[in-house]
Amino acid sequence: MTKNFPKDTQPTSRYKVEGMDCPSCALKIETALKRVKGAGEPIVNVGAGTVAIPTSDGFDQDEAANAIRKLGFSVKLQTAQSKDTHDDHNHDDPDDHGKAWWQTSKGRLVMISGGLLVLSFGVSQAFPNLGMWPFALAALIALYPVARRAIAAARSGSIFTIEMLMTIAAIGALFINAAEEAAVVVFLFAVGELLEGVAASRARKSITALGDLTPKTAQLVDGGSIREVPADSLSIGQIVIVRAGDRVPCDGKVIEGRSEIDEAPVTGESTPRSKDVGDNVFAGTINIASAIKIEVTNAAADNTIARIIKLVEEAQESKAPVQRFVDKFARIYMPIVVVIALLVAIVPPIFLGGVWDVWVYRSLSLLLIACPCALVISTPAAIAAGMATGARRGLLIKGGAVLENLGSLKMIAFDKTGTLTEGRPQVTDVKGFDVADNDILRFAAALEGNSNHPIARAVLSHIKSQNIEPLLAEDVKVIAGRGLSGKTEGREFLLVSPRAAISDGALPKDIQMLTDALESEGKTVTILLENNTALGLFAVRDEARQDAMDGLDALKRLGITPIMLTGDNQRTAQAIGKALGIEVHAELMPEDKAKIVRALDEKGRGPVGKVGDGINDAPALAAASVGIAMGGGTDVALETADAALLNNSVMGVAELVDLSRATLANIRLNVTLALGSKVIFLVTTVLGMTGMWIAVMADTGATVLVTLNALRLLRYQFKDR
Repeated sequence: MTKNFPKDTQPTSRYKVEGMDCPSCALKIETALKRVKGAGEPIVNVGAGTVAIPTSDGFDQDEAANAIRKLGFSVKLQTAQSKDTHDDHNHDDPDDHGKAWWQTSKGRLVMISGGLLVLSFGVSQAFPNLGMWPFALAALIALYPVARRAIAAARSGSIFTIEMLMTIAAIGALFINAAEEAAVVVFLFAVGELLEGVAASRARKSITALGDLTPKTAQLVDGGSIREVPADSLSIGQIVIVRAGDRVPCDGKVIEGRSEIDEAPVTGESTPRSKDVGDNVFAGTINIASAIKIEVTNAAADNTIARIIKLVEEAQESKAPVQRFVDKFARIYMPIVVVIALLVAIVPPIFLGGVWDVWVYRSLSLLLIACPCALVISTPAAIAAGMATGARRGLLIKGGAVLENLGSLKMIAFDKTGTLTEGRPQVTDVKGFDVADNDILRFAAALEGNSNHPIARAVLSHIKSQNIEPLLAEDVKVIAGRGLSGKTEGREFLLVSPRAAISDGALPKDIQMLTDALESEGKTVTILLENNTALGLFAVRDEARQDAMDGLDALKRLGITPIMLTGDNQRTAQAIGKALGIEVHAELMPEDKAKIVRALDEKGRGPVGKVGDGINDAPALAAASVGIAMGGGTDVALETADAALLNNSVMGVAELVDLSRATLANIRLNVTLALGSKVIFLVTTVLGMTGMWIAVMADTGATVLVTLNALRLLRYQFKDR
């Protein structure tokens, strides 16, 4: 179930774009690509610095790259085999990735425009008779790359860009003899763009840094020797050895040894986990105790770290409803302010006797306020930071819409086994009526020998711990809705639930009372029958997870009602529910869980979230407003639901909700800052209280401010209140 990620139904070309730091950049690229033949609706991901273009017949990859390059960006065509093939760099904006700010094109523009401003001030002081010409020359030189980008964007279909508004304002200032202010404004604009780029780069690194968790090399077991190989060259089935203190180079399964693994880099779980033969390990985690051998289960391009990065980058392409609203508003806002600026320039001089230079100056200042960069970036910057923070803590959120919906949940339905409980039931009681207790377990283990059911695993584990010799069974069959049948030592047995035994008339009253008592203690009872006679029974109990009570209490403090939906028997479910203090719905089929989720939503108790393992709970996960998978990093956890908890913790559900609410609060503050600053300076500029350099600070300053505010989410820590 991937409600938020429609799969590609047509070929897609993907590009890495350098220098794309704000939504206005994205809009220019989108507009330009729509003119390329065979290009579908482009998906521009500012946070990841990528562009995906669904393509059809006639599409030319080079033509699309050129369209982007003409706007002043650097372009790299990405392929499945390489992230950096077909490398094309634009003269104005070479690849700035990994460079210090002063080595980037935007950094150089700041230094050049700043140097020219200082030089022109010195020249004007030394030669006052030159008047404003030194500042005019400085403004024109610094404005040249900005104007060139503005013209390129206009030719590509984007007329009202910040570069165009800046160019008009600066040239207009020269015509009204405000050359000194024009030079200052161009310099401040360059500083603002540099700060935007630095902030965007920091946000982007928060995700790409995850890729650095995986070591570059691995110790490959090759026959009787060990040799060092690149980690990205490992293939499924190969064997690697991971020494104590080393990072795990791949997703794999332990085949030899036992150790403690620190999974904090991937799941955010601070307590190391014990790993034994048969256990799975993630790429990027740290082996603490002793050397282990693991078998590679996923290639480098498909390991947990790679999938997390891919999922987060794809999630950034999915706009939240609040972001779509802000984008629409911004498209209306900009033309309105431009019209207001035009009216300010002509109405007072023509109809009110105003001075042309004064009102044209105020009009040019308004043009600088017209760009909605701060408003447009206020939402995606916060959402990207929120999802990046979640990913670092093992909380995967598939899209801005999911992040927004999490914060509105009023009720969350939990599966029982493996979600609220450990998922590893233990044998608690064995009672033979006509045979020895150990024989009950031997016969049951024979029938359960090839089953992977939790009860079967519990029985087999128990007889192993008791050194009971298992038997072999033949003709084992699963009887739908009842249990198992099979033969061992020449005898035919049935393993059934108490309800099935009662319906067959095989359970006397005294045994029924015993099973009722065991189930009331939260235990699941299985009856061994021979010739419709109860030979004995055994009970297992799946204990509540250690973190379940704390996690559920945290949700209640967030104002969310947790409930349990389970297919287990009513008594067992009620016992667990009572211990955890939550409402219980038991003896449910998968479709029943989905019906309950929908019904609760319709009755006004929603929006309802659903937490489960992502397989048996798929219908309910799909029916819920937000489906959350707890799968400990399995394919199911990463692929099936709207959100996934790699740390496999009930407390992680509360963290998801709290992170969502923190992100939404950040967005509200960002929108307030962006709009508030625009309104304030719009009024003060019309009244003549602020000038052009204040106006450009209102635009670029607000953009930087909301970006830095969004980046505060990168330091988010869940504080259970």
